[in-house]
Amino acid sequence: MQDSTPVLVGIDVGGTKTRLRAVAGDTPLADHVRTSGGWRPHDPVAAAGWLARLIAEALPAGPRPAALAVGGHACETARQCEQLRTALHLHFDVPTLVVGDAELLVPAAGLAKGGAGLVAGTGSVAVGRRADGTAVQVGGWGAVLGDEGGAAGLVREAARACWAAHDRGEAPDALATALLDAFGVPEVPALGAALESAPDPSAAWGRHAPAVFAAAEDGSALARDVIAAGGRALAALVELLDRRGAVTDDVVVAGSTILAQPALYDAFAAALAASLPSARPRPLRVPPVAGAVTLARGLL
Repeated sequence: MQDSTPVLVGIDVGGTKTRLRAVAGDTPLADHVRTSGGWRPHDPVAAAGWLARLIAEALPAGPRPAALAVGGHACETARQCEQLRTALHLHFDVPTLVVGDAELLVPAAGLAKGGAGLVAGTGSVAVGRRADGTAVQVGGWGAVLGDEGGAAGLVREAARACWAAHDRGEAPDALATALLDAFGVPEVPALGAALESAPDPSAAWGRHAPAVFAAAEDGSALARDVIAAGGRALAALVELLDRRGAVTDDVVVAGSTILAQPALYDAFAAALAASLPSARPRPLRVPPVAGAVTLARGLL
């Protein structure tokens, strides 16, 4: 590798995990993974400093980025992304792009003609672009108000299903038992306090999502209904993108929950086929950070 080879840095800041990849030409320089603890996307100065420290710890001594692209969790508006880009430019005087993390999916999948991206990990969000390039984002409103079909949203809706069954006088089923064990409480009414006392609902609720899928496998009709509803909610995000004029012929699907849980993916795919048959779901088979590197390459 010659010293003049530009160093491209792509960063995917997810809800719980962050990945940085740096390359010079086709030569890998760094592939660094850490938690997303401390990420404050609504404070551009703090977020830019967080990214600068990440780059300093991940890159070998010497090379500096020639171009930088970041996909940031909870970077929800063009204004917010531009403020972060401006703050980051003070650390690195190079071509820089900041987008929401879901916008990494389409370039990661190598779709030159574009498409939509759907993430269902800890949370959920869908993004796309109209034919004129205008960005559209739907969902992604956090564990308390939204994130249907994401891990935290599934646990929230599972708790609601258990409360409703309790109010109907039904005995706890496999879903209720699984949630009681997961949250360490003795009875269904205590689930409310357990959820409400979580200091970080997205992470605290979301880590218990495997209990919902295990309960479904154990025969819980409630758990199966929650998963089916989650799949329909994710399909509804894509439908909303389509109604708002975004290109949805190809839908790149990523996220630690939907790709790890076939029951949720199948529920989503079935709901999408019924409501928007022109849309083709495509599970992402490479890390989303690859899309950040592609975007960085396009800046030069």
